[in-house]
Amino acid sequence: MKNNNVKTYLAENKETFERISKYIYNHPETRFEEYESAEYLASECEKAGFSVERNAGGIETAFVATIGSGYPVIGFLGEFDALSGLGQKPDKTVYEPTEVNVGHGCGHNLLGTGAFAAACAAKKYLEDHSLSGTLKFFGCPGEEGGSGKTFMVREGVFDGVDAALSWHPSPANAIMSLSSLANYQVYFRFKGVSSHAANSPHLGRSALDAVELMNVGVNYLREHIVPEARIHYAVTNTGGISPNVVQADAEVLYLIRAPEVQQVDGIYKRVCKIAEGAALMTETELSIEFDKACSNYIPNRSLEKLLHENLVEAGTEEPTEEENAFAKELWSTLSDGEKESYLDLLKGFGYVGNGTEFEGKYLSDSISPYEASNEVLAGSTDVSDVSWVVPTAQLTAATSALGTPLHTWQMTTQGISSFAHKGMLRAAESMALTAVQLFEDDAKLKTVKQEFEEFLQANPYTCPIPKDVKPSTLK
Repeated sequence: MKNNNVKTYLAENKETFERISKYIYNHPETRFEEYESAEYLASECEKAGFSVERNAGGIETAFVATIGSGYPVIGFLGEFDALSGLGQKPDKTVYEPTEVNVGHGCGHNLLGTGAFAAACAAKKYLEDHSLSGTLKFFGCPGEEGGSGKTFMVREGVFDGVDAALSWHPSPANAIMSLSSLANYQVYFRFKGVSSHAANSPHLGRSALDAVELMNVGVNYLREHIVPEARIHYAVTNTGGISPNVVQADAEVLYLIRAPEVQQVDGIYKRVCKIAEGAALMTETELSIEFDKACSNYIPNRSLEKLLHENLVEAGTEEPTEEENAFAKELWSTLSDGEKESYLDLLKGFGYVGNGTEFEGKYLSDSISPYEASNEVLAGSTDVSDVSWVVPTAQLTAATSALGTPLHTWQMTTQGISSFAHKGMLRAAESMALTAVQLFEDDAKLKTVKQEFEEFLQANPYTCPIPKDVKPSTLK
């Protein structure tokens, strides 16, 4: 009965949710600048009967939509930020970038809309069955390189929520049962003295030399950190384009990842010492600006099992001939390495299996079995910090062709396809059904919360972003 009610509601309102997804897709905005997308989605929440608090946590493009009152409080996490450099025309099998070259290469137009659809479907069920409690839809900006949810957690936006549900577009239908890498992102800026590089080089103090020496030092550090850690960097200011000038200003942005926040913090402190050493060697001044951070993800096995049951209940449908043909053409655009590693990609989304069900196929029409994993995803997400303050579970729904990597033009071009929207509504149905279960069966919710509380007693949470750090847009 629950499934029929939720599925019927989503089918009847399919065009509305597809319209919202397309609007966000066609108005791509990068981290903390999602003004049009956030307002459009917030307005849709109000039309659906939710009250909306804008500027949540002091972030202009964050909002919280609420309906109902009292216990329990179930939240849905929605995102809507896009990626620079990934503008791409939809439904193409060749690279055709858009003029603005910003696009939804991670499918967040689907993610945000799907989570909103789940909230609406759960709302309808609660109203039809006179169930009490509170539903919240969280409009979460700046996931891509901005850790928006971590800032929101720091400001108490998720306080009082009993369970949170989210999802992510991918080529698979599965439960994301892996942990993830915690990270810090930090700017290191060096200030030197300019001079003529030939006539008076001895009078100059090169900030660019400091950046290069820092990078060399960090490269030597890599041998002496935990194997799972990663240190990435980008030189964001070389000081200029004139080689005949000793560069007085230079900047490098570091992203440090490891399975646990404490490991990241230890590596970060060593990187800072290397930067200080580079400044000493070059007689330059060093300034450090902490940009953002996020924790490692804490899976909740009890909630994951419920979510998987409802993903199976939601089911899949066979792709159409047109969808298969489009996916086959996109498969042909992938490199040999991407094709050979497509199963590894799926396993990163929680897929369990050897891929035999995909033989001769280019789209997933099956649901992976659930298996709790102790593996760590080789990536990071700000959903992680929510999982430290609220019991959280995530699923992935197939919205793209097998082998499609995230953050590629191939992902962007599939963002408003019929197959993508089917996956979006499958995710919405799975999350809505799970929320309904938590409203109707308090014993299940108590089991979920007990698991969470037992973990937290042994592992207290500290937000990894210092209190004085503010969210920042792309620079």
